[in-house]
Amino acid sequence: MQVQPYLFFDGRCEEAAEFYRRTLGAEVAMLMRFKDGPEPQQPGMVPPGAEDKVMHMCLRVGDTTFMASDGRCLGQPNFQGFSLSLTVPNEAEAERQFASLGDGGQVQMPLAKTFFSPRFGMVADRFGVSWMVYVAP
Repeated sequence: MQVQPYLFFDGRCEEAAEFYRRTLGAEVAMLMRFKDGPEPQQPGMVPPGAEDKVMHMCLRVGDTTFMASDGRCLGQPNFQGFSLSLTVPNEAEAERQFASLGDGGQVQMPLAKTFFSPRFGMVADRFGVSWMVYVAP
């Protein structure tokens, strides 16, 4: 059994993939646009002009694969009630990744030493996805 995150970027999926490529070294393992689906979209499922938007994408970051889509393509992604946890090997990498993910985003908890990690912090990226950056002790 496997559990994987599936993120809906509401029309900003390719922008997010490029951001994660630059910040995390993400690789697009698979991408399918709405116009390339094997069956026609049901009326009202995709707004007019969104045929080139992402119907389904798989992104690989290190050993992890997560999936993403443009969803309804309304331009207002909403990520609440979860965080993605990024474990990095050392404090320097934590500083780098935290700053990269926070570019255009919002710090939720500054990166600092905690009782459970030499560096831990929480940041929402420019799309609103919350990340916990953690250095294993």
